[in-house]
Amino acid sequence: MPQRARMGQHSRCRTLLTPRPTGPSRSAMTEWITSDGLTGYEEAVAFMEARASAIAAGEADEAIWLLEHPPLYTAGTSARAEDLREPGLFPVYDSKRGGQYTYHGPGQRVIYVMLDLNRRGRDIRRFVQQLEAWVIAALAEFNVTGHIREGRVGVWVERPDRPRLPDGRVTEDKIAAIGIRLRKWVSFHGISINVEPELSHFEGIVPCGITEFGVTSLVDLGLPVSMPDLDVALKRSFDEVFGG
Repeated sequence: MPQRARMGQHSRCRTLLTPRPTGPSRSAMTEWITSDGLTGYEEAVAFMEARASAIAAGEADEAIWLLEHPPLYTAGTSARAEDLREPGLFPVYDSKRGGQYTYHGPGQRVIYVMLDLNRRGRDIRRFVQQLEAWVIAALAEFNVTGHIREGRVGVWVERPDRPRLPDGRVTEDKIAAIGIRLRKWVSFHGISINVEPELSHFEGIVPCGITEFGVTSLVDLGLPVSMPDLDVALKRSFDEVFGG
């Protein structure tokens, strides 16, 4: 069995235990937080859990947290041991979010979403659809068409530049992953969008348990998009989808 990293372990990466807002800090009653550098996973989870509890208690505003992690894998509640192909490559963290194995690392924008579904409507399916629509709207600002596919979680892009699949369908790659958890109807965990991560790092797992399709990024698609560019698109499209 692979050695799992435990919550509370000392992290060698620079972390921000109390993230500070940068730039425009509010969208209605939603606080936007952007962390520079690399944030350790255990510190991120501790912050999210504390913030979600405070939101549920009416003691804090909702929050969207934009950050990057050092290279690591997380195992969701449906993760299968055989999908961890290289157990010793990076730390592996057991996560209580939904889903299977996911990679996080530099060059990937992680968006942790702490929103109050008590106020926004206690409809989990609709909430996930809103997260998907948000990613698709942000990608559209770079002329990238994102797709939702039945039975495949996340957001996908077609690759007509690649050989077709054996059944004749256009090849598709995953560009964004989605995995959330709810506590007292407040969400945490969230979304990851590949801007310019090291794509070979995904080879240590079967991403989200799907073997037939690959992984891509905005830069891999030939788009010179920076992290701040994506952040602007995310902030601009958030209100369109969630209404503030």
